Amino acid sequence: MNLPPVFPPLTVTDQMGRRVAVPYPPRRIVSLVPSQTELLFDLGLGERVVGVTKFCIHPAQAREKAVVIGGTKNFLFDKIDELKPDLILGNKEENYQDGIEQLAAKYPVWMSDIATLDDALRMIRQVGMVVGEPEKARQLAASIDASFAKLPSILPLRSAAYFIWHKPYMVAASGTFIDDLLRRAGFANAFANQTRYPEITAEQLAAAAPEVILLSSEPYPFAEKHVAEFQALCPQARIQIVDGELFSWYGSRLQHSAAYFRTLQP
Repeated sequence: MNLPPVFPPLTVTDQMGRRVAVPYPPRRIVSLVPSQTELLFDLGLGERVVGVTKFCIHPAQAREKAVVIGGTKNFLFDKIDELKPDLILGNKEENYQDGIEQLAAKYPVWMSDIATLDDALRMIRQVGMVVGEPEKARQLAASIDASFAKLPSILPLRSAAYFIWHKPYMVAASGTFIDDLLRRAGFANAFANQTRYPEITAEQLAAAAPEVILLSSEPYPFAEKHVAEFQALCPQARIQIVDGELFSWYGSRLQHSAAYFRTLQP
C-alpha cells in the first residue's frame, strides 16, 4: 500500500459542531455510512478504507476489500477494535447515538448531518479535507453543484408523495434530504405539513391527492407489483418507481442525480 507521509494531527469541526482531532492524513478509515463509503472510494482512498457496513454496496468491491463491521445501527465493536481505525466517518441520522458515543470515546469520529444539497456538498468538501484529498473533493462538489444548477425550472411544481416503506406506509416529509431533492427535481412534497418520515394511512394519502406517487427502490424495494395497489388508492395519480439512491445518497452518487431527475420531468 502506497501511504502518504504523516503530518501533525488535524483538528476539525464536524457537521454536528463536534471538535475532532484526526491523524493527518488518516490511514485506517472505517465508514459507517454507505454514501460516504462510496465517496471515499471515488476520492481514490479505497486502499485506506478498512471497515464498512453491510449496506455499503457501492462500489461493488467495498465489502470485499474492507471488513464488514455490522450495520449502520448495530456496530460490531470487537471488529472495529481489531481494525484500529484512526478515523471513523458517521452520520447523525443513519447511525445511532449510543454506538457513536461508544466509538468516539476511543477513536476520532467525524459526523455528517445532512438535510439539503448544500449540506451534502459541504460534507464532500470537508471529508476531502479531513482525508487529505481537498482538491479532488472540491472538484467533485463543484461538478455536482453545476449539474443541479442546470436543471430546468419547473413551475408550478407537481405535487408528489415519496414512499420509503410499505407496511406501514411511510413517506419522506419536510426536513429531509429527500424533500430538498424533490423540489430540485420539480416536485412539491404532498406531505410538507409533516416532518421526517411519518407513517400515513391510505385515507391520508387519498386526502393529499398527489399528482404523482413516487415509489422508492430503497429502503423498501418497491417494484412494479406495487403500482396497482397505489393506483387503486389514488386513481388520479401517476405512479412511478424511482431510484432511491439518486434521491437519498448524499455522497458522490449525486453526480448522477440531476441527469436522472431530467428523465422524471414531463
